[in-house]
Amino acid sequence: EMAQYRDLVDVCVNCGGSATDLMEQGVFTSGLFNTVDSFDTHARIPEHFDAVDAAARRAGHVAFISCGWDPGLFSMLRVLGDAILPRSQATTFWGRGVSQGHSDAIRRIEGVADARQYTVPVAETVAAVRGGSQEKYTARQMHRRECYVVAKPGADKARIEAEIKSMPNYFADYDTNVTFITTEEMQRDHAGLPHAGEVIRSGETSPGVSQSMIFQLRLDSNPEFTGAVLAAVARACVRKATRGERGAFTMLDVTLAELSWRDPAVLRHDFL
Repeated sequence: EMAQYRDLVDVCVNCGGSATDLMEQGVFTSGLFNTVDSFDTHARIPEHFDAVDAAARRAGHVAFISCGWDPGLFSMLRVLGDAILPRSQATTFWGRGVSQGHSDAIRRIEGVADARQYTVPVAETVAAVRGGSQEKYTARQMHRRECYVVAKPGADKARIEAEIKSMPNYFADYDTNVTFITTEEMQRDHAGLPHAGEVIRSGETSPGVSQSMIFQLRLDSNPEFTGAVLAAVARACVRKATRGERGAFTMLDVTLAELSWRDPAVLRHDFL
């Protein structure tokens, strides 16, 4: 039915999962509409960008990919920090909180009825980075993953656990714990979707002169906040399309004024 809305929709926001949905949805929908998505499989972003860019250019549309807070806002802060402090190291921590993408990836495993995945920073590494460490840490040194899974009746729990722990791009590179619980326990103990994270950029502007930039989020609802980011990017998407721009974009290509619902004169007067 989407094709019949081709000329009626200003912007289509794709809210599917990154594991299997968005790489197909992005190419298809950008042929019909200006689009925004929250694709968050970092390792496959270049591949997704190229595919959506080609489809959007063929159709004469604007398509924003990988919007949210990471990728998204955190990406912007990593680039900003690198631009201002080129002799520096950026470290990103996520959590403790529920990762929607990782939870969705688990739910797609055969035999899984429901799942929540908590991303948990390794406390010792966080303390070291905040103390000025510029060591390059591995994924396993920075985060661990806690998975709470409701299995369908008769499902092979050992197989499910093995599939989770070996899943590339999601769990294979981390210390991962899988706990099977009941539906009642899931509803009682894991109904919320909180999350958190921070980008820490530490470096020097001259020998012995240390500088640091920290951007931090604490979210009661990850999906509500991500939705708010997508709504802001949808404004920018329409503005770029109205100006005749075409192809794929990320939040690294957008200005703050394009994201804002306020008039540029108000931004200059009240925010600058």
